[in-house]
Parts: sequence; structure tokens; C-alpha cells
Amino acid sequence: MKAFLIARFAPLARLQKRYWRWQSSRRAQVEFANSGAYWESRYAQGGNSGVGSYALFAEFKAELLNAFVARHAIAQVMEFGCGDGNQLSLAQYPAYLGFDISHSAVAACRQRFADDSSKRFLHVSEYAGETADLALSLDVIYHLVEDEVFDRYMRQLFKASTRYVIVYASNFDSAPGSTEPHVRHRAFITWVKTQAPAWQLLEHIPNRYPYRGDYKTGSPADFFIFQKAEA
Repeated sequence: MKAFLIARFAPLARLQKRYWRWQSSRRAQVEFANSGAYWESRYAQGGNSGVGSYALFAEFKAELLNAFVARHAIAQVMEFGCGDGNQLSLAQYPAYLGFDISHSAVAACRQRFADDSSKRFLHVSEYAGETADLALSLDVIYHLVEDEVFDRYMRQLFKASTRYVIVYASNFDSAPGSTEPHVRHRAFITWVKTQAPAWQLLEHIPNRYPYRGDYKTGSPADFFIFQKAEA
């Protein structure tokens, strides 16, 4: 039986390895100048949001987020960093407004969800103070390598919500030079405590698939759910 299974699924395994090598080579072709330029170039060249927005990771996030939206009667969801929209394809939100730093990503999402009137997409430069019950940041914070970009993003994220903010990210500081150029892990909760004191950490949910040396099967990101304190 074991030999039969290996023989049957070996071609699929080889195909999967080729896919990951292709994705890695595609990412390597995108030179890094700054975080905004990197993501625009990546999406413009046909790249996607990365492994975190697909397969088991996407299903894990969708399961938790859809349950949260239903349980708390969330009417509007706003996301900063909508990416290619693959994660969103699993979402069950009454109304959604997604922003991204990449014009190419925004255009792709508009095309992908053209028949869904409950979803809208704008470039982040078009943000005009809109608010929602829930603001989302999924797999974004550790891609904000510049301090000023990180600070501006965080202020915008927490300003945009009237009730809850959900962050899916790592929460530790990475050593300089220890990651790819477009990655910088941050202990972001320190920022929340000092710069957004009206927001309290409601729940920390560890990843169902924690990182153990392979980003294709595990992630250093966890869920952090914040609630705005009563006035």
C-alpha cells in the first residue's frame, strides 16, 4: 500500500516542488527599493500575495474571521492590504472595503470581484477617513520595513475602526539582515500600547500551523484581536 501511494502521488509532489521553485524565482526577480515599490512590482509582474493567503493558511484565517464577524454582528469590514484577493475569496462579510499600496493589486481585485457589489477596492492613497466596525491587517505588518511606513500604517489601521481591529502578524523584532529584504518582523504590540492606548488586547490566538523552519507549512504569525475601550 505504501509503495502504491508513493507511486500515485509522486507526480503531484514533483509538480508542487516545481511550483514553489517557480514562485521563488519570480520573487527573486523583483528588486527591493522600498516596500511600496516592491509590492507594486511584484503584483505587476504576475506575482501573488504569498503562501500565507493560500491553502491551509487561508482556510485557517477565513474560519476564524468569518466566525468572528458573525458572532459580533459586524456590518462593515475594512482591510489595509487586500493583496490579490485570494484570502478574501473565502470571506463571508456583509460589506467590505479593501485598500492596498499596489495599484496592480487593486485593479486585479476589482476585476476578480466585479460581480460582487458588497466589495469595493481603493488604493491606499484614496483613503479619506472611512470607518468600519472591524479593521483587518493580515500578513502585512512584517512587510512594512520602513519605520515611517509602519507608523503611518498603524495609525491608519486603528483610526479606521470603531469597534475591533484584528491583526494577523508576527510579534517579535527580527535581527537586521536575518530576513529577506521585504520582511521585517516587529514587536508591534509595543506600538499599540504606547500609541493607541484606547485599544485593549482582547485575545491572542496562536497559529494553528506554527512556524517550524518551513514557511510553506508553518507561519510565525498569530491572531491578535483588539477592542476599543468604552468611552
